[in-house]
Amino acid sequence: MIDRCVIFDVGRVLFDWDLRFLFAKLIADEGELEWFVTHVVTPQWHFQHDAGRPLAEMLPELKAEFPDHGALIDAYATRFNETIPGPVPGSLELVERLDAAGVPLFAITNFGHDFWEAFRPTQPVFDRFRGIIVSGTEKLMKPDPAIYTLAIERFGIDPAGALFIDDVAKNIAGSESVGIAGHVFKDAATLERELGARGYLPFR
Repeated sequence: MIDRCVIFDVGRVLFDWDLRFLFAKLIADEGELEWFVTHVVTPQWHFQHDAGRPLAEMLPELKAEFPDHGALIDAYATRFNETIPGPVPGSLELVERLDAAGVPLFAITNFGHDFWEAFRPTQPVFDRFRGIIVSGTEKLMKPDPAIYTLAIERFGIDPAGALFIDDVAKNIAGSESVGIAGHVFKDAATLERELGARGYLPFR
């Protein structure tokens, strides 16, 4: 049993993410860009893949609905890593410090299986994690309590000594429902203070 650990979300906690980072390269007009990401390739549509729905089903459906945008819809599938421009400032340094301090690290992320398989090898920071739960692989999504219970059982975590970090309040409520304390992520400096106050990191 792992009595103390820190569990991270990935998107907008460790790495920035927004569909606009890709499509701003492909759609010059700002108004058209906003229309596209609110009517065609939307976060809500994208979250179906996070939940485990295959791209092979999603893409033909959307292209049939928006036949004039087929090339852009294909770009979502082939260039998804470009929606993730880089790390959230300061977050990876906190991961490194926790790892150096011997704190066991895990992650629970709402992330499509295919996209995770393409993104994970590009980021060696994940080598510091003992285990990662990916929603699209498990077909479970935060804030469903079942995804946190899965992490507890799979990794042998004592929830009483765990801290879960996520940028979405309802996902924190999900972790707290199974006994894992939560921190709603705002920025790395605030998180650093929380980790110090809870004894995961020494104060600097």
